[in-house]
Amino acid sequence: MVALGAALGRVLEPGAVVFLGGDLGMGKTTLARGVMRHFGHKGAVKSPTYTLVEPYEFSNVTVYHFDLYRLGDPEELEYMGIRDYFGAAGFGAAGIALVEWSARGQGYLPLADLSVNISVLGKGRRLVFEAGTQRGVECLRRMPNSPKE
Repeated sequence: MVALGAALGRVLEPGAVVFLGGDLGMGKTTLARGVMRHFGHKGAVKSPTYTLVEPYEFSNVTVYHFDLYRLGDPEELEYMGIRDYFGAAGFGAAGIALVEWSARGQGYLPLADLSVNISVLGKGRRLVFEAGTQRGVECLRRMPNSPKE
């Protein structure tokens, strides 16, 4: 999952919004850890379940790791300043957002460029990638072993 996250990190561009979906324990945070490893992060990457967002600053991009699992109501995102992250004055072209449990922020989050849904498949995992925007389509085209049509 870390290696796949690193591959995902290689195709993401600043401004990308990625939703990471799946039940508890499916590997969403581990996938996010791989993205951070691609950008050079060496330390721990924990799910920001209580803080809701953890920024990771790199020389060329900031990756914002969101975990909305403990969100009681999507409106709470207004109080945490979600518009500051995704609005006109938000990270825009300078950052990448990885959002776990995005359904809990429905109506307050932007459209995902890319959604990754993780589920159990036998003793392993099944990942389904879905583009929500043209940027997402381009990311998928650059992923290793993806169809190029």
